[in-house]
Parts: sequence; structure tokens; C-alpha cells
Amino acid sequence: MPVTGLALLEAAQLSAEMGGRLPTSAEWEWMASRGGHRRFPWGDTEPVPGTANLRGFGPCRATPVTAHPAGRTPEGLWDVGGNVWEWTTAPWRRDRIALLRGGSYHSLVQYACCAHANDVPGHLSSPGIGIRPVRLVGGVA
Repeated sequence: MPVTGLALLEAAQLSAEMGGRLPTSAEWEWMASRGGHRRFPWGDTEPVPGTANLRGFGPCRATPVTAHPAGRTPEGLWDVGGNVWEWTTAPWRRDRIALLRGGSYHSLVQYACCAHANDVPGHLSSPGIGIRPVRLVGGVA
């Protein structure tokens, strides 16, 4: 199951304890779209049941990360679109607003688009918001 219910600072702390950090919004988008080459993490086609846990396509709650195999990225990453929003950082912003990416089980399809980002205050926490920490491997995130 995804780890959820963390505000931004808690999410950053847990990511650090796991040996990583939260991705920047730009890093998340590159990972999801493979540098802008696809509309959704799984490709350019609209989701169908089994692709993503989005409003109308799932049980209206978080599901195990491996519940939607058709929604994996071509690189094999699970649950990038739908299930739970993912915290990202936006180092260029000074207003303390964070960006959530990926959409959740309660989101409409357009929120799972790779280019969509949702501005929220960092103190927000919800069962529909989680983390996807990144780690440096060989000097590259």
C-alpha cells in the first residue's frame, strides 16, 4: 500500500529516513512522461478499468501499488497515475505552496496527465496523498 497521510515536511523527513528525498516537480514529470513523450504515465491512450485507480475506475480508496498492471510506465514504474497524489518540491517557488502530481483515487482522468500539477499548502495531509522518494544512484537521481 502507498504511504499516505503525511504533510509535506513529514513526507520529506520520511523520504530522507529511507535514504532519498522528494522529487522536484520537474523530475516527477520527466519520470512520468519520459521527457514529455507521453500524455499519461502508461502512454497516450485514455485510461480504462485496470489502468489506474481514478474516479470511476476504482473502489474510491487507495489500493495496493501493484493493483493496476496496465498502468505501469513503459519503464516498469507502478502507480504513477492515480491511486494517490504524490508530493513534489518546487524549489523555484517562494510561497510555500507545494505541488502534487499524478492524481488520486478520487481524481478525474485529466489529473493523471503527466503535465498536470496541483498547487496545495504544505501542511495539507490526506489518505489520498503519498510519496515516491528518489535516490541518487551513481550521482544521478
